[in-house]
Amino acid sequence: MRSLPALLLIAVCVPASPALADPRDVLRDCEALLARVADPKAGADKPGDADVARCRQVVRDWTLRESRMLVDEKGKPLR
Repeated sequence: MRSLPALLLIAVCVPASPALADPRDVLRDCEALLARVADPKAGADKPGDADVARCRQVVRDWTLRESRMLVDEKGKPLR
């Protein structure tokens, strides 16, 4: 019975994990975060250095991935 609260905690936390998020949603979130970094009006809402570095890597990976894709997400040819 002691493991029941731990299982409930895992069941609640795992679906909210960014590792399970749709990759395009992660890309959009990272693009929005990087836009906030460039905005001088952001003030206290500026993200941390670790988040910025992670998002730059996500955008870099997507750029490389899309350059190798022959079709878009709807199946239409890119070239």
